[in-house]
Amino acid sequence: MTSAARQLPPQESVSRHAPELRAAARHLGRRRFLTVTGAAAALAFATNLPTAGVAGAAELDAAKITDDPFTLGVGSGDPQPGSVLLWTRLAPAPFEAGSGLPRQRVPVQWELAHDAKFRRIARRGTTDAHPEFHHAVHVEVAGLDPDRTFYYRFRTGRWVSETGRTRTAPATGARVAELTLAAVSCQAYHDGYWTAYRHLAEDDVDIVFHLGDYLYEYAVNSVGGARNYTDRTLPDVFNRETVTLEDYRLRYSLYKSDPDLRAAHAAHPFVVTWDDHETENNYADDIPENDVPPEEFLLRRAAAYRAYWENQPLRRPQQPQGPDMRLYRRLSWGRLAQFDILDTRQYRTNQANGDGWKTPTPESEAESQTLPGLEQERWLTDGWQQSNALWNVLPQQVVFARRNHATPGNTTRSMDSWDGYPASRERLLKGAEAAGVDNLMVLTGDVHVSYGFDIKRDFGNQNSRTVGTEIVTTSISSGQNGAAQPPNWAGYLAANPHMKHYNGQRGYATVALGRDAANVDFKTVNAVTTPGAPIITAASFVTEVGEQGLKPV
Repeated sequence: MTSAARQLPPQESVSRHAPELRAAARHLGRRRFLTVTGAAAALAFATNLPTAGVAGAAELDAAKITDDPFTLGVGSGDPQPGSVLLWTRLAPAPFEAGSGLPRQRVPVQWELAHDAKFRRIARRGTTDAHPEFHHAVHVEVAGLDPDRTFYYRFRTGRWVSETGRTRTAPATGARVAELTLAAVSCQAYHDGYWTAYRHLAEDDVDIVFHLGDYLYEYAVNSVGGARNYTDRTLPDVFNRETVTLEDYRLRYSLYKSDPDLRAAHAAHPFVVTWDDHETENNYADDIPENDVPPEEFLLRRAAAYRAYWENQPLRRPQQPQGPDMRLYRRLSWGRLAQFDILDTRQYRTNQANGDGWKTPTPESEAESQTLPGLEQERWLTDGWQQSNALWNVLPQQVVFARRNHATPGNTTRSMDSWDGYPASRERLLKGAEAAGVDNLMVLTGDVHVSYGFDIKRDFGNQNSRTVGTEIVTTSISSGQNGAAQPPNWAGYLAANPHMKHYNGQRGYATVALGRDAANVDFKTVNAVTTPGAPIITAASFVTEVGEQGLKPV
């Protein structure tokens, strides 16, 4: 989503890449970074170390770590029936480029237990935190019972991390009665406090879906922007736009150091997918927002993707290769729900009509326009054909339903959302229909407000069948405080009869999926520019199995 934050001039942005990486990028050219050169150039690009590989680092005696290395907390993600993924990153000095550790690998012990006091250990082991991956740790623990809660922690030297809680998914064919999920998105550090995460940490949910804009590339000044710190001064390393690998790594250190975000990650497993700001505002595939050479942007994209993987609870198949990363994937929750997590940034065709809110044209309505890319479209519709789940849930980034402009006579629509790619949306709706998907739910972020939509089979005909619902979660902080009823509130609802809810404050959404219905709560805080705001349920809806459509509760 476009922001008013000032960006660096292109020539200033790209100059900070390491010279050897820029030379490698020019030689490799556009998308062929890792396929057309020798091993040395590939290794240089893959690790940001011209002469070293993962096996090259000596081991550090962890007893020499004198400050707490677990300053960024712990996390877990992508629960499966027999395994969990555990994450941490060692950073005794998180606001320094090397995070306060030498370029040596560090042995880290991990424990997984049935109880919070670790009296009944389920699994334990040791892994290495490699400097090439900024001392991040990703542990996949297999051989576990399905549908169980576990507690975990890490140790290195004399230091012990905080305790995290996670869980396995139910068995593939299990007849599960219910699941409660939370949907979150858009956490601009400079726009305010993440109070909603503190409330989410205490909420009774099984899993959290982060729908993008976990990170923002824009500069954060010494007082943390709208946080307006008086008790600390942030270093100058954050007061610039993220472009290089070091920039992105440092920015994750800032974000991950937030205590409310740490609490939410420790309390619940996360399933993450990105939008644009984790790399650059409104980019499309290998096309940047700013006018820079393609090899320069793909260097930036590779740096952003690598830092994303290092700092998220993601499994091994998601590890990036240069400027490419397979983030779309499928999870199941017994026979209750299938989750098809999309990536609508990496493979999309360029936004039509110069982006922004524009009147649709033959360019935007062309069959060739695709938001997920044709391969991901086929993957999704093929997955629906194989699904035996009661609910088919689509966690993704940008608004799926049609949004007519609030002002009468204004025919513009967002070219960055599915409205700018209607042929792609129609292919998915046809695919869901052909697969017999009866209970479709789309989870969306991006727009810094919460919406509840009925998904119409034909958005041009309000009398057409309602084939699903879309739950759009508001931002955690982006946009600052917002308002429950923004200035266009009444006009927007009138122009979009399929829009059943609209709220402009910060917060998150929860969805309780059941065998008969799904209950949706939109939760908001009244301020993020000051910490500690209370949370309320601003609106509640139900959509029934076999009879889709949001009804107020």
